[in-house]
Amino acid sequence: LYERLGGQAGIEAITEGMLARSAEDPRIRDDFAEADIVNLYERLVEHLCALTGGPCTYGGRDMRAAHAGLGLTEADFNALVENLVDAMTQRGVPITAQNELLAILAPMRGEVIRQ
Repeated sequence: LYERLGGQAGIEAITEGMLARSAEDPRIRDDFAEADIVNLYERLVEHLCALTGGPCTYGGRDMRAAHAGLGLTEADFNALVENLVDAMTQRGVPITAQNELLAILAPMRGEVIRQ
C-alpha cells in the first residue's frame, strides 16, 4: 500500500493536502487553530508511512492520548476523512488503494472522537 500511495513523497503530499484542506474547511478549521502544524504533519506522515508498510516507525502518542480533551465529534472525524479522500484523489491514488487506507484508519474512529 505504501508504494501504491506514492511512497514517501506520495504520503507527504497527501498529508500536506489533507492538512491544507482541513485548515481551510469551515467545519473543522478551528480544531487546528492551536495545533503545532509542523509536528502534526511530521507525526501524520510517520504514522501513515508505518501503517501502510513503509520503512517508518511511528513514535507519536496513541490515538486516544493524542486526541484526549479535544472534544472531536463524528462530524469532525468525517470532515477530516473527506479531506483525506480529496487529497488522495487529487494525487491520483487509485480508489482501491484509497479504500485500503481508509479500512486501516477506520478502527481508530472510536479512539479519536469524544466518547
